[in-house]
Amino acid sequence: MTESPPPETVEPDAIEPDAIEPDTKDWTWTLRETCLECGFTAGEVPGPQVADRVPALTEPWQAVLARPDARRRPDPRTWSPLEYACHVRDVCRVFTERVDAMLREDAPAFPNWDQDATAVATRYHAQDPAEVAAELRDAATDVQDAFASVERDQWQRTGVRSDGSVFTVETLGQYFLHDLAHHLADVRA
Repeated sequence: MTESPPPETVEPDAIEPDAIEPDTKDWTWTLRETCLECGFTAGEVPGPQVADRVPALTEPWQAVLARPDARRRPDPRTWSPLEYACHVRDVCRVFTERVDAMLREDAPAFPNWDQDATAVATRYHAQDPAEVAAELRDAATDVQDAFASVERDQWQRTGVRSDGSVFTVETLGQYFLHDLAHHLADVRA
């Protein structure tokens, strides 16, 4: 009988991690109140400042992904820093698409994006931290450029999330920045 190698020598992508309980909270309240978990007050950021805030909330991920334990979950029900970084990369991509749609169309309906299903389907836990770091840097640049392209009279254009929540370009930017700040707090960066 062959023994299995000790857990620390098993390749990280060879083991499927426990499923994370989906986050079904409505986080739109963070547009009106300070988030007690991360301390970010999204509603205080004027739309024209959104793009300028992106680097400070995305550049720390480069150091996070360079950590030797970036793949390690703090507990079975919490994403690893790598998984959070994959999520942040994808959040940047989704919000770039949403800003672009809001600037092109009148009140576009955003397609549903299930972050938890995406994490499983694209195997966040098995992605290469160095590749994710490069992809996140590119996605952050794209979303920063999208928000920087918004003209003064476009900040109040609207879009509708699949759950019926209505956002302006400004509130979408505020909501986005909270997501970035919150996940940095999640990984203590």
